[in-house]
Amino acid sequence: AERLAETLRGAGAHPRIFSGTVPDPTTDSLAPGIQALHEHTADSVIGFGGGSPMDTAKALALLGVQGGHMRDYKAPRVNLGPALPVIAVPTTAGSGSEATQFTIVTDSASDEKMLCSGPAFLPLAAVVDVELTMSMPPRLTADTGVDALTHAVEAYVSRKANPFADSLALTAITTIGRHLRRAYADGGDGPAREAMMLAATQAGIAFSNSSVALVHGMSRPIGAHFHVAHGLSNAMLFPAVTAFSVPAAPARYADCARALGAATAEDDDARAADRLVQALRDLCTDLEVPTPAAHGIDKDAWTRLTPLMAEQALASGSPANNPRVPTAEEIESLYARIYA
Repeated sequence: AERLAETLRGAGAHPRIFSGTVPDPTTDSLAPGIQALHEHTADSVIGFGGGSPMDTAKALALLGVQGGHMRDYKAPRVNLGPALPVIAVPTTAGSGSEATQFTIVTDSASDEKMLCSGPAFLPLAAVVDVELTMSMPPRLTADTGVDALTHAVEAYVSRKANPFADSLALTAITTIGRHLRRAYADGGDGPAREAMMLAATQAGIAFSNSSVALVHGMSRPIGAHFHVAHGLSNAMLFPAVTAFSVPAAPARYADCARALGAATAEDDDARAADRLVQALRDLCTDLEVPTPAAHGIDKDAWTRLTPLMAEQALASGSPANNPRVPTAEEIESLYARIYA
């Protein structure tokens, strides 16, 4: 960030660094950012880092102009602005936030991980440079990579899917299938890193123009209540939620399987879709994705919070985009199934 600020000063700009971002930004964490933004009379915001700093930048850009509380802007509200322009500079290959009209902020009072959407959150520009991802450790590489894969698959199977998003989603799925394990095994594999960086941005554009679905709807409450990294909570859910959803859209999931390399053109849709579920299980095994139990989450706390998490998942609106729209009871059952 200091080097970026120095470069901007050299170009005649007058930057101020705000380094108070936190993993999975909260409403409390935004307060000092708003203060810094007003003190500096900022005319734009640069989000430098992973999904959390970019989401923080988007939130500050809106609140800095419109004021109020972040809960005022959560889904289903569509936010049109005004907001300060945001320039996103991702340093991970996963969130796709540099190319989306979404931001995620946790309400500090209720522990609700709020989905906020609309063109007001779409960055004006993104600087996507693979060199910024070369130092990512294996766990972060895996978690952000699965996040990107989830974006692409959910964008393709979503009830809001469309031909523009489809093409980007399938391309991203193919690229991630070929390169994620390589990047995880060898962080210095430049071609794999470059491929993952491109795929993450393509997947971000895809789901910003389509939507995410049940995996993300269920993932956000896990992150909010148990402080699990977003990509990791996605990975915990991905195989089980896909198995639940496949019967409602076997042809769409089959396309994903073929793009991933888990099935061929000779496989019929039912067989290909089943192979996708197994391929996701195998990927999570290879990337050493733990269950919530293995991650150290207390079973009693998980069980106690499951009804609230199901309620918050549904309230986000993402499950309604799923090929198979779940009931609260079905979401609770899925949470119980993935625990161990």
